[in-house]
Amino acid sequence: MTTTARYEYHSELFRELAAKHEEQGEARGEARGEARAILTVLDGRGVTIPAEARERILACTDLAQLDTWLRRAVNATTVDDVLGA
Repeated sequence: MTTTARYEYHSELFRELAAKHEEQGEARGEARGEARAILTVLDGRGVTIPAEARERILACTDLAQLDTWLRRAVNATTVDDVLGA
């Protein structure tokens, strides 16, 4: 069994930077998951997803926008229904 000890920074500045870096990583991961959910819903509905639209969805890091797109994807028949193009 392997355990990983988390390093505790002695400097307040480094603790703040490490915390900020961790939060940014979590936000990127959440955005990536939302984007994949949108693509999964569209695929499940049989909607064709052009490469440009797929890239736009996967590149988005705005969680509010991704949430809007995911809600639209539930009833979408085209990618334009989701992206509002």
